[in-house]
Amino acid sequence: KQILVLGLDGAGKTSVLHSLATNHVKRSMAPTEGFNAICINTEESQMEFLEIGGSESLRSYWKMYLPKVLLLVYVVDSADHARLPVAKQLLHQLIQNNSTLPVVILANKQDLEGAYCITDIHDALALSDIGDERKMFLIGTHVAEDGSEISSSMKDAKELIAQLVLEKQ
Repeated sequence: KQILVLGLDGAGKTSVLHSLATNHVKRSMAPTEGFNAICINTEESQMEFLEIGGSESLRSYWKMYLPKVLLLVYVVDSADHARLPVAKQLLHQLIQNNSTLPVVILANKQDLEGAYCITDIHDALALSDIGDERKMFLIGTHVAEDGSEISSSMKDAKELIAQLVLEKQ
């Protein structure tokens, strides 16, 4: 019963996972070389997150794990305008063959100067083209100062993910 966490390298997948797991912020994590698994317990359930690194050499593994998961969490860097078209293309390729897989898109790094707002991310990823059959959510997130508590948007994301997992079980 895994939750797959994907996105381009540098999008902030590991920092987001760490924040969700500990409710505290840790920035500047080292890039994930391969795989990273984290278990998060809530009152209702135990969630197992599997993160696969976003470098080009690892993207070929993404599709192999999709059929086995309850949920896809896709992290994009809201301030990395140049790579949003690549993030869009990969997201569309991932979900085109699985019309029922719920997707939670985290528009990360909302706190950075020049970061696209949620509506711009929605357009840049062409989320309107994906269709209405699947449950799809777009949440703006950021990882603030080291050691501080996670933002309300991260708490919302965690609650949403837990709710979707409960529904799928």
